[in-house]
Amino acid sequence: MLLRHPKYVSAQRIAAFLSMKDEVCTREILSDVFKQGKSCFIPRYEGSGSSHMDMLKLHSMEDVETLPLTSWNIQQPADDDHSREEALSGGGLDLILMPGLGFDQQGRRLGRGKGFYDTYLERCIKHPKGKPYTIALAYKEQLCEEIPVDDNDVLIDEVLYEDHKSCAGK
Repeated sequence: MLLRHPKYVSAQRIAAFLSMKDEVCTREILSDVFKQGKSCFIPRYEGSGSSHMDMLKLHSMEDVETLPLTSWNIQQPADDDHSREEALSGGGLDLILMPGLGFDQQGRRLGRGKGFYDTYLERCIKHPKGKPYTIALAYKEQLCEEIPVDDNDVLIDEVLYEDHKSCAGK
């Protein structure tokens, strides 16, 4: 569904997340991004109470396999890896694929409570390219009537959902 979406098809610089067990599997998406010759960026979260996150460039699916695991059991570029382009220091982003625990049709999203994506989207808004289009990837059971938000929450543009299935090869 996403791979035929007009915003995905036209995007050249895409930020995606490396899925955890309870999230929509992104392996096929990442593989397609590389196959299509698009630039792929993934989050690197800062720990210790910070809500700072950068989107760093990935080079290939093989690159993904070599990323270290954090204490949260997510793969991301190491803290001392300064060789990767940060999306906002370059040409910005065209599309951000968003994870979350719950979503509603008004674009409200329940994340994991640290504010990483909201803080990053605020930085995107200040970038000359502006805020990229945002698509949340969800399972049907994550759709809610209404998600409570506060002033720091940035609305997402669209929610795509699918039936729950596991991430093959994980």
